[in-house]
Parts: sequence; structure tokens; C-alpha cells
Amino acid sequence: MPELPEVETTKTSLLPLLEQRVHAVQVRQSSLRWPIPDDLHKLVGQKLLNLTRRSKYILAQFEQDSMLWHLGMSGSFRLCEPEAELRKHDHLIIQFDDIQLRYHDPRRFGCILWLDENSQSKLIDTLGPEPLSDAFNAHYLADKLKNKNVGIKIAIMDNHVVVGVGNIYATESLFNLGIHPAQPASSLSLEQIEQLTLEIKRILKQAIDLGGSTLRDYSNAMGENGYFQQTLLAYGRAGEMCVNCETTLENLKLGQRASVFCPECQPLKKVKLARPKTSKPKHTAR
Repeated sequence: MPELPEVETTKTSLLPLLEQRVHAVQVRQSSLRWPIPDDLHKLVGQKLLNLTRRSKYILAQFEQDSMLWHLGMSGSFRLCEPEAELRKHDHLIIQFDDIQLRYHDPRRFGCILWLDENSQSKLIDTLGPEPLSDAFNAHYLADKLKNKNVGIKIAIMDNHVVVGVGNIYATESLFNLGIHPAQPASSLSLEQIEQLTLEIKRILKQAIDLGGSTLRDYSNAMGENGYFQQTLLAYGRAGEMCVNCETTLENLKLGQRASVFCPECQPLKKVKLARPKTSKPKHTAR
């Protein structure tokens, strides 16, 4: 699934569309995660004014309407000349002044929606802060983790805690800091949390600079692949030697996700977790 760096890179590659006007819209397959709205023709005649990103969503601001785009598991946008050959899974075509925007999605888990109160409340309003923003800092994260006894990897991949820290970037951040992915989140020291917030920011910035990660078929709207995967030290390397100590990297399933770690560099520390307090039954005088 495209993660935050891939979505940010895709958004940036779509910036040539700004100030261009929509001339035609063609929906070739409307059945995505949610059906593509049947009134998408409203875009015809409107200029695209702005493109922003929130978590893994691209927000497109037109003159009268706004849209929310999500790539899902296998979605991608491509800028094409009108005469370019159509691919089997090109589900949506938007003709701008001098170029076409095509949405391609073999697995059809993405979404193309109007950005309104329904989509905002359902998909955006409950999200945590952006990881590259000042709002994501050690004091904020410490407060969020203090009562969480789930593994730290699960905690930082929770979009209600912080958005966009997907499997690749969580795995790499924890490996670089020597923190076991199953270490209970509430057991991390403030120093570890400070290091973790800084490392998440560093990893994500580096991934964006390198165009994201192309592990299967990801490419930006210009058809360019990402190169961050060439720097991976842990993700996808189970069974290979650790670059630090030459111990064999192991794989652990956490939250249905593969979590590669080094048992030597990332030991699981035993901690005594506080039990939730239970109130004693009140006795009433008879």
C-alpha cells in the first residue's frame, strides 16, 4: 500500500495540473472501495486551484467543489497525453487543458469522493497529527502512549495517534533505535520517545526526498519510481543478516503485519505493566 511518502510524492507530481481547467470526465469503472460519484461531470469547466495532503489522502480543491482521493492498496495516478494507450485498470480519466489525469487501480480499494461533511467526519476528522508537523512531538506522543500496553509498532501505526507512519517506516525507525516492535508502548522512556519522534520525522523526510518506496508497482504521476527501498535495513529482509551485528533478522506478526527485527540489536525488555484499577464495591449500611 502506498504510504505517506508515496502519497506526498504523488501529490507533488500532480502539481502541473494547477490552474488547468477540466474539459471532460470519463468514468470507466465506478466500483471502487466506495462508488465513484455519478455526478462527477460537475468538474467540467472548473479549474484545479490547489492540491494538499492529509494523512494518505490527496485533497483536490476546484473552483466550486473539492475532492478526496485515496490510492488504496494498488492505486496510482498518471499524467498522460490523450492519445496514450489505455490500460485495463484505468478507471477514471479527467481531461485537463493539455493533459489527461488517469486513475489506475487493479485491486479497486482506492476512492474518489467529494470532500464534504460526510467524507470529512468519516475519514479525516478523527485523524491524529501529521508526523512532520510541530504538533507531533515527544510530549504529545508520551501522553498518547502512557496508557497503551500494545506493541510500540502497533501504537505508532495507529492513525488516531499519528497519521502516515506505515509498516515500512515504522519498521525502519524502530530498527535504527534498537527498539523491539512488540515492546509495550507505555514502557518506553521519555528519552526513547524523544528519539522516536525525531527518527520518524527523519525517515519520512528521507523517503520523500527519494521519491518514496517502489516495492511492487508504485510510481508517481510522471511514471517515476521511488528509491527509498534501496536504503532499507530491516523491512523485507527477514532471514538476512543484520547490517550491525550479522545476527539473522527475524519476522514477527503484529496486528496482521510482518514486523522484521534483529533479536540482538532490538531485545524485548521485560517490564511490569500496571494493571487497570478496579473500583471496590461500595457497602451500604443496612
